[in-house]
Amino acid sequence: MQLKLRHQFYLYLVSIHLVFFFIGGVILYHNRKWLFLVELLLILSLLIAIKLIRHFFGTLELIRSGAEYIAERDFTTRFSLIGQVEMDQLVHIYNEMIDQLRQERLRLQEKHYFLEKIVAASPLGIVTLDFENRIDLANPAAGRLLQREEQALRGRSLPELGLPLAGSLEQLAMDESRIIKQGGWRSLKCHKAQFFDRGFSRSFFLLEELTDDLRQSEKAAYEKLIRLMSHEVNNTVAATSSLLQSCLSFAVQLQAEDRADYEMALRAVISRAAELNLFMKGFADVVRLPHPNPAPCDLHALLEDLRILLSGELSQRQITWLWDIQASLPPIRLDRGQMEQALLNIIRNAMEAMSPGGTLTLRLLMENGRPALAVADNGAGIPAEAAEHLFTPLFSTKKNGQGVGLMLVREILEGHRFSFSLESSMGETRFTILFN
Repeated sequence: MQLKLRHQFYLYLVSIHLVFFFIGGVILYHNRKWLFLVELLLILSLLIAIKLIRHFFGTLELIRSGAEYIAERDFTTRFSLIGQVEMDQLVHIYNEMIDQLRQERLRLQEKHYFLEKIVAASPLGIVTLDFENRIDLANPAAGRLLQREEQALRGRSLPELGLPLAGSLEQLAMDESRIIKQGGWRSLKCHKAQFFDRGFSRSFFLLEELTDDLRQSEKAAYEKLIRLMSHEVNNTVAATSSLLQSCLSFAVQLQAEDRADYEMALRAVISRAAELNLFMKGFADVVRLPHPNPAPCDLHALLEDLRILLSGELSQRQITWLWDIQASLPPIRLDRGQMEQALLNIIRNAMEAMSPGGTLTLRLLMENGRPALAVADNGAGIPAEAAEHLFTPLFSTKKNGQGVGLMLVREILEGHRFSFSLESSMGETRFTILFN
């Protein structure tokens, strides 16, 4: 457009000067001296006009080029001075502005790069939502906590994920912090807040893993308590049992009619003292649990041994053991003795949760590229009020439970660094273990 306008100006100037040349020639044909002077002035006028047009359109070209560079965000091109005071001032201002924009962009890029590094390396899970409340960013920590790949999270809303944790995040109010249990044993501190992007608010979540800190605090507390109780109870029981055994030897000195009652009473107290000793041993075994000694193990064979061991109880409870082998698992490195104890507790808990005629399903599968075992029962499920307290030391939903079983299971699985969860949904309770 500008080039066309420039050509039109040139055509107009040349045309009008040719007309003046012709008119001057006609009028001053007989006066050659004045004709030469007029023609010379017209040529000078044409040259001056062309120069002015070039300067005019050169200025416009400069302004147009500057506008294009800014529109294209090209802040690397600077203009040279052209020798005109007014234009040189404009060029100087433009160059200063471009230098400042280039420095500002570089500074923002460096800050953005630094922020990306911090977000990627942060142990905090960070999830940001776009203007339509779809996940725009999820750092690696958030992907681990949500148990999804980062790419699988982006572009999806929280309800679309179908995860219990995502549902809990959806229920958070703005600027609210809450500790959320995941899988019955993981504790996450979740916070929802907002920031402004181009004048509009967007939401984000911070997810902080508290499981290890809480676990260490809990473990230190219950280990101290159990050691104290075990020390006192064992000392008392040992002394009492020794004294009772001594008293029992005096039974021969009693009359025959009193001897039977005397011996029965002492033996009942001795038996109760032994039961109390075994009761405390259950807690002490958790504290004294050694580090696992892993070796390759056929998980299916281990479970088959447990099925044979529990066949009598299964038959007595009228429970059906069902195999659901979805994948052939490779040998898994684990401490067979400890894992047998953990699986025995898990399976017995599932059996005790079912009524006669229930079904116990053992699933072997691959989940997210890792070997997995799911022990599922169709019992009554986990009560809502108990879900958040599972794996809490000394907590039990059983009437006469000690809260030791799941404590021992957690210690064994965490010692192996296996991931696990306990959840109820769709009429089924599943204890899932992800092996390494």
